[in-house]
Amino acid sequence: MTEADAKQLIVTIVKPLVAEPDKIDLQLVKEGHFVNFNLKVAPSDTGRVIGKHGRIAQAIRTVVYSVCRDDSYRVRLNIIND
Repeated sequence: MTEADAKQLIVTIVKPLVAEPDKIDLQLVKEGHFVNFNLKVAPSDTGRVIGKHGRIAQAIRTVVYSVCRDDSYRVRLNIIND
């Protein structure tokens, strides 16, 4: 799966969870052996994406990590709270 496909997958998963889908901002940052997907949503939607005890965030990460399996780099999904 390409990085663009992974980015689209994350947006597709997150969009129905938030009240303001136009405020979704997903940046791709490469650092060494890591590819970081930095996700920002509206401040009022941060809790919706993280979920109780981080369960929704962990579920999103599980899906993303399972489809982005490449031995040359590791994928991280960071939810940025401004």
